[in-house]
Amino acid sequence: MKFKVAFIGAGSIGFTRRLITDLMGVQEFKGKLDIWLMDINQRNLDMVAQLVRQDMEANCPGVKVHATLDRRRALAGAKYVINCARIGCLEGFVTDVEIPLKYGVDQCVGDTLCIGGIMYGQRGIAQVLDFCKDMRELSDPNVLFLNYSNPNAMLTWATNHYGGIKTVGLCHGVQGAEAQIAKALKIPREEIDFICAGINHQTWFIRISHKGREISGQELLAAYEADEKLMREEKVRIDVLRRFGYYSTESNGHLSEYLAWYRKRPEEIMDWIDLDDWHSGETGGYLRVCMEGRNWFETDFPNWLKEPPRVYDGSQRSEEHGSYIIESLETGRRYRGCFNVVNEGCITNLPADCIVETPCYVDGNGISVPIVGDLPLGCAAVCAQSVWVQRLAVEAAVKGDENLLKQAALMDPLTGAVCNPPEVWQMVDEMLIAQEEWLPQYEAAIAAAKERFAQGNLIKTDDSYRGAARLKVKTREEMAENKANANANADAEAK
Repeated sequence: MKFKVAFIGAGSIGFTRRLITDLMGVQEFKGKLDIWLMDINQRNLDMVAQLVRQDMEANCPGVKVHATLDRRRALAGAKYVINCARIGCLEGFVTDVEIPLKYGVDQCVGDTLCIGGIMYGQRGIAQVLDFCKDMRELSDPNVLFLNYSNPNAMLTWATNHYGGIKTVGLCHGVQGAEAQIAKALKIPREEIDFICAGINHQTWFIRISHKGREISGQELLAAYEADEKLMREEKVRIDVLRRFGYYSTESNGHLSEYLAWYRKRPEEIMDWIDLDDWHSGETGGYLRVCMEGRNWFETDFPNWLKEPPRVYDGSQRSEEHGSYIIESLETGRRYRGCFNVVNEGCITNLPADCIVETPCYVDGNGISVPIVGDLPLGCAAVCAQSVWVQRLAVEAAVKGDENLLKQAALMDPLTGAVCNPPEVWQMVDEMLIAQEEWLPQYEAAIAAAKERFAQGNLIKTDDSYRGAARLKVKTREEMAENKANANANADAEAK
């Protein structure tokens, strides 16, 4: 039987097209998917729809791809809903990075934890709970919400506990780290078994084995220390491996802003990062590549239409989990991956109601979550600190509680290491005011914040500070000098 898959935030530049290529690579799905693309940006939606329809016509002539600005129409009858939305778009993202810099908080990404991730969560939770309301009213009674949007754990926590919709959070950090570890060890990836568990973007490789032989943390550390490129680009991850005994999934830049130790003193930041690639810790690195990707896609889109269409034979299928989950549920074929799910005793030394990223199995009977047991104590401590920030931030977003929001920011490891309480309170006020259009639950708090700012007597900030490791956004002319890199950036990063 035909079933409906709806994409929310389908104007994501490269991501939607990739996920549809993944889905259509499942032979049983040819002619059986009713695909709906929904976005609030007509231009982005039209461009992505053109590319997807061109791919579809080349592979499955006659199959229609629907595109709409009407969310409820897209969600009506949907069995699977895939969320790729960036609430606040790049305009909101700019404030997540730029305002904290005035207070000395230097982020690489700012979309998961730290003050940027906390505020991004406030915008996202307000919207995904509206998505859930529509799904409860209109979608298939057993609809599964697959959330790719960040902050993944916070959004997945809110939809499961407050939205009334079964939600699985999906990320590709584990897959990327597996490939890197295999390369460092000089062992084919398919020969290594990984067990990885923790919370999203702070997941730990607690067991790595090759043909039954367990690879110790010391052996892994020696492999990384022997690799000149990794030693240059992954200083934070290697330092954490050295001190905690386990490797973390996320890039050097991501990990550097989730902890209190690596970005709190501007003069020391360059000791821990590298500027050859934004993933290594560049100030506002992900914002820069997203802005470049959007600009380039808009410039070069006519040439994208001239390129050969994607092939729907499975050969171009990515490692994103979404299509494999849907394939397993619909065909019964088993799939194993690391998903973000409600803990419920899976990791026994983290709270039962938090969202953990852990090995899961999928088949025709549903999604099964094995018991991992205790994380190593140090790893659990790192995760637990972040879980409490997430809990405060989720409760703040659901209730529109500015005090909980400010407490979440104060408890965040990097934000709290850089700012004192009065600075945190003022910074959050400033961010609430700047993000007013996306924060309906904070109407009263924003009015009060505006009054405080109008009264003056504010803590002095450094409005000229651009960060310890900031690179400028390339112009379209500069990107045109290397079209291959520009196309890869637009396809992979700007989503």
